[in-house]
Amino acid sequence: MATRFQIQRGKGDPNSYKGLGDCFRTIFHKEGLYGFYKGILPPILAETPKRAVKFFTFEQYKKLLSFTPLSPAVALSVAGLGSGLTEALVVNPFEVVKVSLQANRDSFKVQPSSFAQARTIINADGLGLRGLNKGLTSTLGRHGVFNMIYFGFYFNVKDAIPASQDPTLEFMRKFAIGLVSGTVSSCVNIPFDVAKSRIQGPQTVPGQIKYRSCFQTMGLVYREEGYLALYKGLIPKIMRLGPGGAIMLLVYEYVSAWLQKNW
Repeated sequence: MATRFQIQRGKGDPNSYKGLGDCFRTIFHKEGLYGFYKGILPPILAETPKRAVKFFTFEQYKKLLSFTPLSPAVALSVAGLGSGLTEALVVNPFEVVKVSLQANRDSFKVQPSSFAQARTIINADGLGLRGLNKGLTSTLGRHGVFNMIYFGFYFNVKDAIPASQDPTLEFMRKFAIGLVSGTVSSCVNIPFDVAKSRIQGPQTVPGQIKYRSCFQTMGLVYREEGYLALYKGLIPKIMRLGPGGAIMLLVYEYVSAWLQKNW
């Protein structure tokens, strides 16, 4: 859903959606129920290694930064930045396939499979920065900025707010901080997300590359469509990563506590 908003090019775009409700209705009527699940396989395939890399590298960077003069508060954010940059290297090829599938407005039944789409991209443009790894800089920015705020905000705010002895209240405290963390991170990093979708999605004129690099794309979107265009797709993104980010942090914390206790 967020991808569709991010690749539309202002009010002059004939495929432009009027809002979230219009987007839901249009996709359902023109592409069917399965239209909401286009590009679902690449994220599923990437999800386990993505989360593993995210939290594992965060812990490793945090340990390394403990030997530096950085304050604990800053070290958490820097460790988050490092984990995001590492994560981006893993997920970017999957993102390229996902965006190209989600940009396709054909019926789900006639759409190519994820593997067929990946082969098409590789055969046409290779594995490099114009093929299966295009938009890498934007993906690095998206994940780096998100994780920097996500981890830094969560752990610093959690330490600043006293814990509760009541397990239910303690759960709600952590969930609320995680919810705000995921929401704030989404609001800050979305210009990188918009740039990524424009670079990895269909170009305005087939065969001509309009969106070439991260900051060039941000500047172009700003000049042609205005400042708010850099925040397209923010609502569906927050709906996904606000509560989703909170749940991930809770699982991470409880699993870490269990491992430390039993291993």
